[in-house]
Amino acid sequence: MANELRPCPCGIGDRFDYEGCGQEVQVEHIKVYVCKPASTDKAVIVIHDIFGWQLPNTRYMADMLAANGYIAICPDFFAGKEPWKLSDDWSKFDDWLKTRDARKINKEADAVLKYLKDQCGAKKLGVIGFCWGGVAVHHLMMTYPELKAGVSLYGLIKDSDDISNLLNPTFFIFAEKDDFIPLHQVTLLEQKLKKNCKVDYEVKIYPGQTHGFVHRKREDINPQDKPYIEEGRKDMINWLNKYV
Repeated sequence: MANELRPCPCGIGDRFDYEGCGQEVQVEHIKVYVCKPASTDKAVIVIHDIFGWQLPNTRYMADMLAANGYIAICPDFFAGKEPWKLSDDWSKFDDWLKTRDARKINKEADAVLKYLKDQCGAKKLGVIGFCWGGVAVHHLMMTYPELKAGVSLYGLIKDSDDISNLLNPTFFIFAEKDDFIPLHQVTLLEQKLKKNCKVDYEVKIYPGQTHGFVHRKREDINPQDKPYIEEGRKDMINWLNKYV
């Protein structure tokens, strides 16, 4: 996502050299990447950032969830539209983003939920999302009561946003040095949640970290960030384990 005054920060960080353990399948009108453990009735929807559902980093996170006992599914929430590329013209980013609204994904979400229930035997459902996907998590957690837990990783919050009407427990991960999500917006979110939210929630700021640190940084070449990368991933999985 992008702050109103700045281009999207998702280009920072590293692109993982990762093939993925799952497979691509067609689910109604969209393609999805899915990775399944041997046997489970728990599933997590993984929502990509602006670089789309085929980004190796996002598939790495999906496979990590599968290794922790979840059916992990990463759908193409752009529904066939091109993801953003680093070579694209940033001056056109806002126009590009208008055609990919993270709050208008119900058709895709409906298809994925039906697939998980009917084809995968999933009975316990959660959702996580990164950046653009973090905003999508906000929307879904206020819309779909069957999603028993959500984790939003550095999803943009505007001062005017009120996402305190959550239906189920939601965990918000932010980076202290994220120039694109000012800490005053995080503080305002906490105030609104404390006043209005009727379900469990947590807001956590990871010191010294920048936007995208959980899925866009390789711990092997960012040793100073490794403890926080690992902590963010562990916190995410612990939240899912607690509520899904």
